[in-house]
Amino acid sequence: MKKIRKILLITPPYHSGVVESAGVWMNVGFVYIAGSLRAAGYDPFIYDAMSYWHGYEDIQKKITDLKPDVVATTAFTAEIVDALKVLKLARDINPEIITVIGNVHPTFCYEEIFKDHHMYVDYVVCGEGENVIVDLMNALSQGADISKVKGIAYREGEKVEVTLPGGFIKDLDSLPTAWDLIDWPIYTYRPVEDSRLAVVSSSRGCTQQCTFCSQQLFWQRSWRGRTAENFVGELEYLRNTYGVNIVMISDETPTLDRRRWEKILDLLIERKVGTKILMETRVDDIIRDEDIMWKYKKANIDHIYVGVEATTQETLDIFKKDIKVEQSKKALDLINSYNIVSETSFVLGMPDDTAEKIKHTVELAKYYNPDLAFFLAIAPWPYSEIYPMLKPYIEIFDYSKYNLVEPVVKPREMTINEVRKELGHASRDFYMHKMRNLDSMTPEKQEFMIKVMKLISTNSYLAEHMQGEMPEEIKRILSRMKK
Repeated sequence: MKKIRKILLITPPYHSGVVESAGVWMNVGFVYIAGSLRAAGYDPFIYDAMSYWHGYEDIQKKITDLKPDVVATTAFTAEIVDALKVLKLARDINPEIITVIGNVHPTFCYEEIFKDHHMYVDYVVCGEGENVIVDLMNALSQGADISKVKGIAYREGEKVEVTLPGGFIKDLDSLPTAWDLIDWPIYTYRPVEDSRLAVVSSSRGCTQQCTFCSQQLFWQRSWRGRTAENFVGELEYLRNTYGVNIVMISDETPTLDRRRWEKILDLLIERKVGTKILMETRVDDIIRDEDIMWKYKKANIDHIYVGVEATTQETLDIFKKDIKVEQSKKALDLINSYNIVSETSFVLGMPDDTAEKIKHTVELAKYYNPDLAFFLAIAPWPYSEIYPMLKPYIEIFDYSKYNLVEPVVKPREMTINEVRKELGHASRDFYMHKMRNLDSMTPEKQEFMIKVMKLISTNSYLAEHMQGEMPEEIKRILSRMKK
C-alpha cells in the first residue's frame, strides 16, 4: 500500500504540425481529470510538454523536481510512442512511481501495450477517465482490491486483466474543473492578435458510425450534453477570470440536440458573451439549422468545420458518413453566406485511389468552396471499423505516422511517395485557387485568408509537403495585397 498525493499529468511531446500552425491548444481532458482528482483530495499537476515544445530532458527535470507519486499520460494512436517514452522515463527516474495511461488508443490496444511495455506501464484507464482514475487512486492508497475498480486494465503475472466497464458520467454539469492549473499565456490562436485561447467541452459522445473514426467506438454511439446555462456560464467565467477571448469547442457534435444548441446560442446572444467560437459539427446539422444560422453569426460563431471527407457517394458510403454529396456543398454555402469561416477535410489514399482521382477531388473541393480545406491521408487506426479493409495495404507500421499527414496505406496503383506528392500538390493547388480569388471574398475573409496563408507557407507541415512551390507564388500574391 502506498499513500498517493502528487499526481503529474503529462501531455506527451508529440508534434505533427496539423493544427499547431494555427495555434497552441490545451489538453482540456486534463482540466477535468485534475479537477476530479483534486475534489477527491489529491494534488494534481498539469504539464503540457507538447505545447511547451519540451523534450525528454525537460520532462526528466520536471519529474525529478516534482517527485510525483503517479505519472499519468494520454494517447491517441499517433501519440502512443511518445506517451510510452514518458512513462518509461518516469520509471527510470524512480522505480516506485506508479504509471497510468488513458485515452482512445490505450482503451482499445491495452493488450499490445502490456505485451511490449509492461515493464513501465502499470495501469490503463479504459474509456471516460474522471471517475475511473479517482477510484484507482483510492484503491491504491487504501490497499484495496484493484480488480474491483471498474474501467481499468493491468497485468497480473503473465496475464492481462481487464475489469468491468466504468460506464459514462451521466451529469456532465457536475464535473469539477481545474482551470487554475492551466498556464494561460502560452495558449493562443495565431490568426487573431492578442488572443487567449481555451479548449472547452459542451458535450461528449458521437451517435454516428463513421468507419474510419475512433469516436463512435470510444463513446459507444452515445451522447450527453451539458446544460446550456452551465456551458455558457463557463465561457463567461473563462472570459472574466482568465481573459479568454477565443474558445474552440472540442465536441464532435455540439449541435446534436437542436433545442439545447439553440438555447446555447440564445444565451450567448442575450448575455453578450462576446467570445469568438471555433467549432465543428455535421453537415446535416448545418442544413437542419438553416433557419437559425443568423443566431450562429450573432452568437459569435466565427469558424465552423464540417467533415465532408469524400467527394464521391461511393466513398461516403464506405465511410458510413450518412450524408449525400450535394448536402456537403449546401452546408458550406450556408456557412459562407453568413461570413463565417468554413473548413472541411478530404480523406485520401484509399486502396482504390489514383493520382487522377485525387486531382478530381481537388477540383471538387474548389467547387465546394470552403475557406480552408485539408487533404488528409487515411489513417488505419487498429480499432476502427475500416481497419480490416485497409490492413492488406498498410506499408508503414510506425504508429507515430498515423497522424492523417503521413501516408501509411499504399493504394493499389500508387506508391507511398506518390500519395505523399499528390497530397502536397492537392494543398498547393487548392490554396493557390483561393488566393487567386481573394477579390471575391468579404474584407473580413480576405484578411483572415492572408493571415492563414502566411502561417501555412511559413509555419506549417504544408510548407514542406507542398514541396516549396506554394510559398514563392503566395509571396507574390500577398505582395500585391494590402498589408
